[in-house]
Amino acid sequence: MPRRKVVIKKKTFPDSKYSSELIGQFINKIMFSGKKSTAERCFYNAMDTIKRKLKTDPTEVFEKAIENVKPMVEVRSRRIGGATYQIPIEVAPHRQLSLTMRWIINFSRKRSEKTYANKLAGELMDAYQNKGNSIKRKEDTHKMAEANKAFAHYKY
Repeated sequence: MPRRKVVIKKKTFPDSKYSSELIGQFINKIMFSGKKSTAERCFYNAMDTIKRKLKTDPTEVFEKAIENVKPMVEVRSRRIGGATYQIPIEVAPHRQLSLTMRWIINFSRKRSEKTYANKLAGELMDAYQNKGNSIKRKEDTHKMAEANKAFAHYKY
C-alpha cells in the first residue's frame, strides 16, 4: 500500500449466472492459476447444493453468510517505547469483505468433504447458520480486540 497516492480500486465484473459483483469477486478469490472456469464451476455446484439442501435462494444464503462472518474490529501490532501492544482497530469495509472471503475459502479448503463444491457449500451453510470455523475465527478476533481494549488509546 503506497504512502502517498490513493490506491484506485479495479472494478470487478459481475458473474454470468447471478449478475452479482460480490459473487464475481468471490469466484476470483477461489481461482487458482487463472482457471476461472473451474472456479466458477465449483462455486455454481456449491450454490446448487445449497439450493437443494436448504430449499432457499442460494444468493440470499451467500450474502447472509458473508454478512455473518464480517469482523467489526481487529487487533494491530504497534511498537511503543520498546514494547509491542495489540491495539484494537475498527475494520474498513473493503478489508472486512477481504477477510471474510479469505476465511470462508481457507476453511472450506480444510474441510473433509469429498469435492471442493461440497466443502464450499458446507462452509457457506455453516456461516449462514452462525456456526463453523469462519464464524469461530470472527469471534476469536473480536475476543482478542475486547481483551486488548485497554490499549485502545494508542490508536494511530
